[in-house]
Amino acid sequence: MLSQALPARAGVRPRTGPSVPHVQLSQNSPDEIREQLKQWMSTELPGTRIKPSEISEPGSLAFFLEEDAAPPQGAVLLPPRLVAEFAHVHVDGSLHLALSQQDQRELIDKGWGERHPLYSPTVNVVMLYGPRTDEELRIAKAVINASYRYATGHDIPGYTR
Repeated sequence: MLSQALPARAGVRPRTGPSVPHVQLSQNSPDEIREQLKQWMSTELPGTRIKPSEISEPGSLAFFLEEDAAPPQGAVLLPPRLVAEFAHVHVDGSLHLALSQQDQRELIDKGWGERHPLYSPTVNVVMLYGPRTDEELRIAKAVINASYRYATGHDIPGYTR
């Protein structure tokens, strides 16, 4: 669960595109923060592979479960396969990821993200707004840990909230 790590987000929500591709249009991550996020995700998510997204715009950094891995029963990951890609980072620094229903509600209620325009029971995709500061990067890592837990059944090894 996110609750221990997720305070309310400061400020107004950023503008986002109303359709596909669903991107963040304002309050984008500074280059340095975005690169720190991508570096952390690239080195701290064991049991995953990085490859081009099956759903996102070109240039996104996508994270998939290893070929022989499967999400826990009941978990719905990103389309089109729903069992492989669980998160990707856009070039603007925002992310799309799969989360439990409870974590989705908290993410949205506390102002950190929104549902994808195509969201449905079988399209479990929410946007996490791109982090703008070191503190927001810490929050993004907590949300990514929740997505990793949802996709794998366990926390990122060594991750502390």
